[in-house]
Amino acid sequence: MQKIFELLAQDRQSRARHGRLTTAHGAIKTPAFVPVGTQGSVKAVSPRELRELNAPIVLGNTYHLFVRPGIEVIKHFGGLHKFMTWDRPILTDSGGYQIFSLAKLRKISENGVHFQNHVDGSPAFISPESAMEIQAALGSDIAMVLDECPPWPCEYDYAAKSAEMTTRWAKRCKEWTKENAQLPTSNAEPPTSNIEDRTTDIGQSAIDRQLVFGIVQGATFGELREQSAQAIVDLDFDGYAIGGVSVGEPEEEMFRAVESSEPFLPNEKPRYAMGLGTPPQLLEMISRGMDMFDCVLPTRLARNGTAFTATGTLNLKNAEYAKDRRPIEEDCVCSSCREFSRGYVRHLIKAEEILGLRLITLHNLHFYLDLMRQARDKIDKGTFDEFRREFVSNYETRDVDIAV
Repeated sequence: MQKIFELLAQDRQSRARHGRLTTAHGAIKTPAFVPVGTQGSVKAVSPRELRELNAPIVLGNTYHLFVRPGIEVIKHFGGLHKFMTWDRPILTDSGGYQIFSLAKLRKISENGVHFQNHVDGSPAFISPESAMEIQAALGSDIAMVLDECPPWPCEYDYAAKSAEMTTRWAKRCKEWTKENAQLPTSNAEPPTSNIEDRTTDIGQSAIDRQLVFGIVQGATFGELREQSAQAIVDLDFDGYAIGGVSVGEPEEEMFRAVESSEPFLPNEKPRYAMGLGTPPQLLEMISRGMDMFDCVLPTRLARNGTAFTATGTLNLKNAEYAKDRRPIEEDCVCSSCREFSRGYVRHLIKAEEILGLRLITLHNLHFYLDLMRQARDKIDKGTFDEFRREFVSNYETRDVDIAV
């Protein structure tokens, strides 16, 4: 039987792991960053450019794609891969985050979530079963169970009831999956392009079904995180995510939520920290045993003129860069840095030329993806913890505008 997840190396001084996650559309080396393509598109970037960046996987959002363009449209095109012309893996969130982000437009019950959808105000309903049905129709390689992402701060009693309901919903997702097992799409095809570091022939090693990940909740309460992790693991999913982090809580609380959950997650399955974070946070999470991450920061900050570098962020709107001949980051090999100066990129941003935000977006995505490559390399060499400490100490946290 084909292994879904293999551990290739383990850091000696931390919980960091180098692994390989195999899906129907290719193998993903972990630690891995998952660019966010909420509506079937990573903002300002084409699938061809994502392949050139060696992005091994992208994320789509069940709620947003369900609302627009609608599942029937995507099914008409043969699934999300063909609709967006992407031949590598796709992970789809279940819509659980929208329970948090669209709190004013939804009502939660045991049956599921009623939304007044954000596009035209019409009613929409997502249950655990329909969340899985929608994701099966989308044909994603990894589907997430429906969960409630509680706000921060929240009371212990609310967090406890929420985590218990998330477990009940996870059971319903599992039951639906058992009764409706199918391929990621009715006509899934193996990828035609190379994936970074692939070591096996995908035609022989591909998983022939959609993988399903359970989600651990429990807010900032260690006891609830432990209970949730144990209950979700008992349901035996293909992988496990830690949800309800990066929702406004202090960074220390975020780390504690992961530390309270990780010891109870099986070593032989992938771990996914949802919705985070900054480059130092990603390395800290890797050191705590996490394997996968998604975050909007690389693309969102790019649209506001902010670029990531190894020493922190640069606000390229600032006048100090007007005559700067240097690339966004010295020694960066991305196309933006190979071809353009900070001064030119600043001019484009100030002139509101779309190319400016695209160039920063491409650089930022390259930076995140390359950081994961470096992390894997350092784990293999046994020097990850030293790399993490040096990177975090050299990274200057600056106030940035994260408005959409």
